[in-house]
Amino acid sequence: MKKYLFTFALSLMWITLAFASDPAYENAMKKQISSMNTIQSSEQSQTVANGFIRIAEAKSEEWLPLYYAAYIKATAAFRFEVNKDQYFDQAMELVNKAEKIAPNNSEITALKGFVIMGKLSVDPMSRGQEMSPLAMQTFGKAIALDKENPRATTLMAQMELGMSQFFGSGPDKACGLARVGLELFSKEEAKVTENYILPTWGKREAVQVANACK
Repeated sequence: MKKYLFTFALSLMWITLAFASDPAYENAMKKQISSMNTIQSSEQSQTVANGFIRIAEAKSEEWLPLYYAAYIKATAAFRFEVNKDQYFDQAMELVNKAEKIAPNNSEITALKGFVIMGKLSVDPMSRGQEMSPLAMQTFGKAIALDKENPRATTLMAQMELGMSQFFGSGPDKACGLARVGLELFSKEEAKVTENYILPTWGKREAVQVANACK
């Protein structure tokens, strides 16, 4: 019995290691991430998002392909002439699927706040009262889950800057968060290699907020 349990434990460990370093998965992700950085149209964004969704279907235990598909949908809604509400809703659906795979994940939570912020931007006058506190709360949770996550801090800085501009108050809090975000991006950049597939976006947004403070 002990021998059987030992063999079973070794098998589980081997399976876990195999999934943790799956070259086919990692190569597919790197290819899609590279494609993501060249998107210039809504049609291209749809193609790249679909590629991540296919990876997610093949690797149903992985949250990252769903995350990137959601991120692409959300950024396409900000960048291109599309049905913005529809795109943000599709992004949120993908975020929720990723969250089921990896609950209490700071990156997923920050992205959820990003999508909420996008929905808010479509109609700030009628949605502000409900969605502004929800976005702030979501970014706050992302920071609490991982204080080293530069995207969580940067998105909170963006939200704080928008709130200060709307209410005519000072941007001091937003500026402080942006500076922290830039410091966290510097730390993150030291870890990034050519095989790094975790999120790295957001530095441009942190710089934009910081520049607004000058």
